[in-house]
Amino acid sequence: MAKPLGGMPKNLPLGKAVSASVTRALPAGARLHCADNTGAKEIEIITVRGYKGVRSRMPKGGVGDMVVATVKKGRPDIRKQVVHAVIVRQKQPYKRVNGSRICFEDNAAIIVSEEGMPKGTEIKGPVAREAAERWGKIGSIASIVV
Repeated sequence: MAKPLGGMPKNLPLGKAVSASVTRALPAGARLHCADNTGAKEIEIITVRGYKGVRSRMPKGGVGDMVVATVKKGRPDIRKQVVHAVIVRQKQPYKRVNGSRICFEDNAAIIVSEEGMPKGTEIKGPVAREAAERWGKIGSIASIVV
């Protein structure tokens, strides 16, 4: 009997389905502002969880996607660590079901655990509705959901 293809185990939390067609605008190597109070200021995307691409294609993520990232700027104890994060804002416009296009001033993410629970206790700035729908705990601690 042949084994199924794919490098990811089945039990990974990737959140719920998103209603909007989010443009995946942030490739591996993109630097994001860290919008929570964990001590990290800037993170760089290493890969996107659940991304299924083709050979030689860079993994890309958009609003609501969980990424694996490294902390580039921040407190000395959290710098150079590999963390999981969820993208909550992106500059590239994306389309919602009602026809409106949404974009933000910056690209931002918040650091979460592997299960999707935020490590910080507050989120600075607005959070996209798609990220709040997909990750319930992020929506509950966000001050503004757009």
